[in-house]
Formats: sequence, structure tokens, C-alpha cells
Amino acid sequence: MPLKRWRALATRYDKHALTDRGGIIVAVILAWLR
Repeated sequence: MPLKRWRALATRYDKHALTDRGGIIVAVILAWLR
């Protein structure tokens, strides 16, 4: 799973902590489902 994509997403929404955390949670869930 390309973590760089999620890292870029988190960096893009760095000002919004909830969005950053939400993106990380989604990434973890998707990785876990695989």
C-alpha cells in the first residue's frame, strides 16, 4: 500500500487535524481489510 499517497494527503490537510486523523484511520482500515 502506497503510504506516500496517504502522507501527501495528511500533509495537504495538515491544518485540519480531524481530516488528517480521518485519512489515517481510513488508510489503516483499508490496509487491515486487505
